[in-house]
Amino acid sequence: MKIPFNKPFLTGKETEYIEDAVMFGKISGNGDFTKKSHQFFKDRYGFKKCLLTTSCTDALEMSAILVDIQPGDEVIMPSYTFVSTANAFILRGANIRFVDSRQDHPGIDEDLVEELINSKTKAIVVVHYAGVACDMEKIMGIAEQHNVYVVEDAAQAIESYFTFSDGTRKPLGAIGHLGCFSFHETKNIIAGEGGMLVVNDDALQARAEIIWEKGTNRSAFFRGDVDKYGWKDIGSSFLPSELTAAFLYAQLENLEKIQAKRRFIWKKYHIGLRLVADQLGMRLPEIPEYATNNAHMYYLVCESREQQKQLLDYLKRKKILAVFHYLSLHKSDFFKQKHDGRELPMSDLYSNRLIRLPFYFELGVAQQNYIMKNINRFSEKEISLQKFQIA
Repeated sequence: MKIPFNKPFLTGKETEYIEDAVMFGKISGNGDFTKKSHQFFKDRYGFKKCLLTTSCTDALEMSAILVDIQPGDEVIMPSYTFVSTANAFILRGANIRFVDSRQDHPGIDEDLVEELINSKTKAIVVVHYAGVACDMEKIMGIAEQHNVYVVEDAAQAIESYFTFSDGTRKPLGAIGHLGCFSFHETKNIIAGEGGMLVVNDDALQARAEIIWEKGTNRSAFFRGDVDKYGWKDIGSSFLPSELTAAFLYAQLENLEKIQAKRRFIWKKYHIGLRLVADQLGMRLPEIPEYATNNAHMYYLVCESREQQKQLLDYLKRKKILAVFHYLSLHKSDFFKQKHDGRELPMSDLYSNRLIRLPFYFELGVAQQNYIMKNINRFSEKEISLQKFQIA
């Protein structure tokens, strides 16, 4: 039995819709399936302005343009994240101020954000790690006080929500000025590659559409708002083809089915690994009271770096592909000379100790039991070794 880390799930309609897009005669983007996808997100989550992109990276790069990042501006974000979060703003000339992770969760430590804000700060970028919300009430309060933008990197956070202290509940991606989603093949809802920018700030919506369409007002022309279109601003080819949008729409139609299965898998891991986690000194994921769980991933935080390596190697020998996750960006080859020298111990801890377990729609009960059985066997092996060393 070989168990991959990820396996893309097909609902059965993807190729049919791709063929429909081809037969309709428009596959270059911003066609019928793009519009259907945009409307789905507006109807389900109340998003104001949705723009499908070729990736979440593109959505982040659009965000950096929209908040008018200029060389020398500072942007605050977590170190424990994917490189795209930082690259999007570095490409515009920003200086990145990295923040440590929380002790109870790999997400940004909100209590460390405000001390980094100064007159050069233009934006705070939060990453909803594993689809679990950052404390957006705290983040938005800081941003409003200091008049800076908030960009939500919600790459992993489709179908996740944040509850404010007054009981108001909002979907992630709809709280900051801008929200960025991913439909990469490892995400809950996929399109191979693919992403989306959500524009919540009314003042940014018109410009976002122009940037999306290579700096032109072509979208307005196609709607009949203008009689010709031309070059209005900087931009790029951020919109995906209709083939990508068609694939995505088939997934969106099956969102509830996909989410139900993923929550089942997440819960089975969470119940089945409690005892072995205690035995090994590992931590399981924690969901804050203000957050919901969209079952994007299941991870373990090992007791040590050595335990992480040993468990990954052990599972690999059993043909189970578990993986580590992000390496702290502030220590990367590209950035370490640019970092301001602050220690970010929790980010490094997650880099050295976190393990992601196989997680995908078609992961069967037998396969999941096999994974957990082997983690238990690893536990017995390690505990026996510890007893031998003590003796």
